[in-house]
Order: sequence, then C-alpha cells, then structure tokens
Amino acid sequence: MAIVGVNNCPIESLDYEVVENEVYNQDWRSRGKLQIFQYQVLKWALALFVGLVVALIGFFSNITVENIAGFKLLLTSNLMLQSRYMAAFVVYIGCSTALAAAAAALCAYIAPAAAGSGIPEVKAYLNGIDAHSILAPGTLLVKIVGSILGVSAGFVVGKEGPMVHIGACVASLLGQGGSRKYGLTWNWIRYFKNDLDRRDLITCGPAAGVAAAFRAPVGGVLFALEEVTSWWRSALLWRTFSTTAVVAMVLRALINYCRSGHCGLFGKGGLIMFDLSSRQATYTATDLATVMLIGILGGLLGALFNFLVDGILRVYSLLNEKGERYKIILTVTISVITSCCTFGLPWLTTCTPCPPELAGKCPTIGRSGNFKNFQCPPGHYNALASLFFNTNDDAIRNLFSAGTHGEFGVSTLLTFFTTVYTLGILTYGVAVPSGLFIPVILAGASFGRLIGTLLGSISGLDLGLFALLGAASFLGGTMRMTVSVCVILLELTNDLHLLPLIMLVLLIAKTVADCFNKGVYEQMVRMKGFPFLEVHAEPCMRSLVAGDVVSGPLVTFSSVERVGTVVETLRHTGHNGFPVIEEAPSAPAPELCGLVLRSHLLVLLQGRIFTRGRAKTSAGEVFRTLAPFDFAKAGSGKGLKVEDLDLTPEEMDMYVDLHPITNRSPYTVVENMSLAKAAGLFRVLGLRHMCVVPKTQGRSPVVGILTRHDFMPRYIRGLYPNSIPR
Repeated sequence: MAIVGVNNCPIESLDYEVVENEVYNQDWRSRGKLQIFQYQVLKWALALFVGLVVALIGFFSNITVENIAGFKLLLTSNLMLQSRYMAAFVVYIGCSTALAAAAAALCAYIAPAAAGSGIPEVKAYLNGIDAHSILAPGTLLVKIVGSILGVSAGFVVGKEGPMVHIGACVASLLGQGGSRKYGLTWNWIRYFKNDLDRRDLITCGPAAGVAAAFRAPVGGVLFALEEVTSWWRSALLWRTFSTTAVVAMVLRALINYCRSGHCGLFGKGGLIMFDLSSRQATYTATDLATVMLIGILGGLLGALFNFLVDGILRVYSLLNEKGERYKIILTVTISVITSCCTFGLPWLTTCTPCPPELAGKCPTIGRSGNFKNFQCPPGHYNALASLFFNTNDDAIRNLFSAGTHGEFGVSTLLTFFTTVYTLGILTYGVAVPSGLFIPVILAGASFGRLIGTLLGSISGLDLGLFALLGAASFLGGTMRMTVSVCVILLELTNDLHLLPLIMLVLLIAKTVADCFNKGVYEQMVRMKGFPFLEVHAEPCMRSLVAGDVVSGPLVTFSSVERVGTVVETLRHTGHNGFPVIEEAPSAPAPELCGLVLRSHLLVLLQGRIFTRGRAKTSAGEVFRTLAPFDFAKAGSGKGLKVEDLDLTPEEMDMYVDLHPITNRSPYTVVENMSLAKAAGLFRVLGLRHMCVVPKTQGRSPVVGILTRHDFMPRYIRGLYPNSIPR
C-alpha cells in the first residue's frame, strides 16, 4: 500500500524483463522485415508526437495563466487607481479563492492523484512501481486544468513540476497500445503493450515537460537522466533529445505567433525567459568567497525547507484523511492567507520616487513590469508590490533584472523572502497541482539579491547575478540536482559566462544540505510509502544473503498441471509469478523449467487449450486459438482476473501445458549471493521476480522468489530487528 494523492492504494510492480517463452519466440519469427521496420518507426514517431502534444499543452497553460492572472491583477489595479481599496481587496481575494476552490474540488472529487507536483509518482513509476491512476487520462485532465487554476489563484506554486507529470501522462496515454473499448486495435500501435516499451516512451514525457515549462530542451534531457529515471541507455538519450527538440521548435513557432498580439496578455517572452547575457561576468577572489557563502547558506536553508515541508505534509495528511470537504477547506484557507499577505504586506512599505531616467516606464500601469504603482501617488512606485502583484514568472524576472541596484531595499527583500519561503512550505501539500521549482527559485532569488545588497560594498557583482546564484543555491539545497539544474539555469538566462559560478554554488549547496537530509523528492517518495529501490543498498544487506529473506511456502506448478490446481492457486494467492518445475518422466530429476506469469496463465485458461491427459502442446496449437497480442499487457492495468474465468467441472479436471508460456530463461541468483548484490541486479535489470536457486544439488530446484518487497528496509527490519538502525 502507498499514498496516491491522499488515498492508500495497493501497489504492484512493473516487469521490464523480456519474457522469452515459446509464444514470444514464435511471434518474432513470424514477423517480417516490414513489421520490424514499422516497430522501429513507431518508437520514434510516438516520441516525437509526445514532444508535440506536451509543447501544445505547455503553451496553452502559459497563455491561460497569463490571461487569467493578468485579468485578475488588472481588475484589482484599476480599482486601486480609483482609490477603491476595499473593493479591490474583495475582488482580489474573491477571484483567488474561487480559482483555488475550483482546483481543489477537481483534485478532491475527480483525480486525487493529480494533487502535488507528480514528480515523486513519475520517479516511482520509472523505478518499476505501478501505482493506481497516477498516469490515467483523468489525472492528466485534472493536472492541466488544476495547475492553471492553482497558479492563477496566486498560490506560491509553479506549473513546472506538474508539467513533468503531464508529460509522463501524455506518453503513457499514447503508449497504451490501443484500446478495444474504442476500437483502436491497429497492429502497429499494439507493439507497445509491454512495460519495457512503455517505460522508454514515458521517459520522454518528463523530459518534454521540463523543456516546455522552462523552454530548456537540453535541461529536460538531463533532468530525466539525473532525477526521474532509474535506468538509461544511449538509444534513450537520442530519443529524449529528439522529443525536447520538437518541444523547442513548436514553442518557438507559437511564441513568434503570439508576439504579433494574438494571445492576449501573453507573448512578451521568448525561449530565453530571463536574458542575462548583456552582463559582464567578471569576478574576483572576494566575489568567489561571497558565492561560496551563498552556497553554504542556500544549502542550510534548503535542508531546513525540506525538513519543514516533511513536517507540514504529515500534518496536512491528518486533515485530508477526513474527506474531500476538508481538502477544499484547507486549500481555501491557504489561499486566503496567501491573498492577505500579497495584498496587505505592500501597505507596510513606503512609496519610492521613480528614477528620473525611467520617467516613461515608472510606474507600470496596466501591464507587467518592475515598478508597480499600487497605492502610491503619481510618479512613485511600491517596491514590495512590484514583487507580490505580479505573476511568479514576472516576479522572478524583476529579481533577475540588471542595473536595478536601488529598486528593492533590504527590508523589501527580507519581507518578500520570508513570506515566499513560509508560503511555499504551507502551500505544498494542499489539494492542487503544485510544483516546487518556482517557490524555490523565488525564495532563492530574493535571498541572493538580499545577500548582494548587504555585501554590495565588498563585491562587484550585479544584484541580478546574486539573485541567479541564490536561486541556484536553493535549487541545489532542496532538490539536490546539479547537472540538470545548471543547464536549465543557463538555458533560462542565456549567459554561459556564469557557468563556473553556478557550478560552484550548486556543488556547495548540495554538499552542505546532504549532511542533514535527503532531497525533497526522495523524501516525498519515502513519505508516500512507495517501495522505491535506491541506487545504493542498505549497509546491512551486505551481511545478509538472498536465502535469508525469501519466504515460504513456495508455490510452484508442474510443467503440465491440472486446470483445477492452477485456478485454485490463482484464487487463493496474490502472486504474479510462479516457478514451473519439470518432473519425471520429462526430466530425470526435478529441475527448474522457468517462470510463468499470472496474466499469461489467465489468458491460457480463458483460451481453454486443455488436454485430458498430461500431454504437451506446441506454440502452434496455442496460436490456433490465441494471437500473440492476447498475451500482451492490457493498458491501464485492465487485464483479465481469475473471477472472469467460467470453467466447467469437466474442464477443471483436465490438464494444461505451461511450456508455451513459461519464460525458459528467468534471472536467477544463488542463495548465498549477498542481498546487496542481488538488489543491485534487481534494480538495474528492472525485474519483478528473481528466482533463488540452491547452491547444492539434491534439493528443490528453486529455494524461493525475490520480489521488490523483499528488498525493503521495513521488511528486513521485521525479519532482523537489529540489522537496520531506525
């Protein structure tokens, strides 16, 4: 069981192993060169189509958020210009609350799995965990709409994390291999009815999501490689790169179209979201010391952020368990708090006269920009409102802006940093699709600019550069990513000269934060209860062997088994794999014939390929009744169940030959192999079952089966209480 959304759901494992049985071999032998060519073309076509669809969704989300949030801010600003302050507050908090309540209702009643960023769920899936509804069509729809509503409501959240989940959902939907319900049974698309090909395609989804969210195609590939995948190969690198290239080209074309004014309030930006390339990135030894300080403080604050997020999520889980109504109430409460902070705090700051050289641009009225008028008289601006009364992207752009040394004072930056840092912690965990990238970048940018303002007398770096380095330090301190974050920031800002400084601050922040806790997404995976297989096994596993954790009694089948025995075993056990034992007279002594899957057994039983005696049947006889694709995995987990079988008593007394569907070459380990080594093999190969065989002859040919459950620290601690420290 694991937490999906807020509900506890049963968890199954995915099986990335190729089942090489007679049916599989016969199917591949029957395929001609044209069919093999179709299969290869389909892989690339679907990967490119994922990029196209995700780019369109990302562009649509940006347009919608900019226009909804822009309309809300414009309406409020117009009332402020008329000195109707109370009416402006009512309109502002009313719009925000309505948008937040709508997003929460969608997540609470339609798709609970759509809440949060979705990155932990995608990490779990690519690790081999099949959680209920995390990639379902309903989850995709609610993720898109809920993300738009949540960001437009003014929450301190981003749509970048949800875009990763959206990309994975799109790839999963395209890789379902067709649908009998809707008549989509074309042989071409049915090639993807297996976990292995679906995993490859779903890996392209998160890369496309990051590329669409940050307009960083190379960063998207590296994000998929560094953060979400547990398995990688060179062919996958090419495919994800092609997917993100499509995203970049589509976004470029659509952004150029919007610059002509066809997209409402959207269209001012390009692929480079925060262009810093005009600055001179020269720095001294003193500047390097300042950068190191930012890295250390960013690591400490990032680790504290993760600790507080972990605590607040545990509190929210107690409230959310009470039902959908409480989820909506919690979301609306956080929305009201956020609106009161963003509308009320600018009143505490004094108005600042506009710089004479910006007479035409200050204050900004009716558009996005650095200098918001708010309640100030003509010719003045409110510095705090310039950060709070903008979309999150515009606030980041203001913090990153160059040549604005006097725009934001120490008190303004300190207030904004404290508020965003606190609201980011309080908001993550409510029932809306919410990402952590933007809150972390906002907090880090304001923190970096604050440090630059305080140390301006000893450092020659621009305050915008300090904001960028602060954002990098916070990203390294919370998410513990280095290479992908570095490239994403470079693609965001278009300044390659900052590469050494960004690398330095990321490495320092990650190193410092790792001394205290894990990255935020690793914490989320653990908190949700996903049986995630880590790269490094627990130290105690080196002192245990595979035979120490296998449990019994072991359930096996004979190579030719009585139908009633198979059916009763399937009804009374939840196992998904069974060892098949070859016995006399087919073998001089009992030997391991292979492994048979529950899903294949159900298909074979439904096909009623039975004999009255213990006789073998060939793959050709199976194909006369069943097609190879009948054994393929059904989409969205909708496969056959044992309750669907309707066998007569006469059929129950007959026999079924398991040879055609038995995997003759399952992965096996000797019982004295260290558990750590077995865990490494299990994770790298993407297995669901691993057979444990005896090291001596004269015993049963198989000792037991290792599954994902057997490598979990909680299970090992239950067997050996003193093996793993709590």
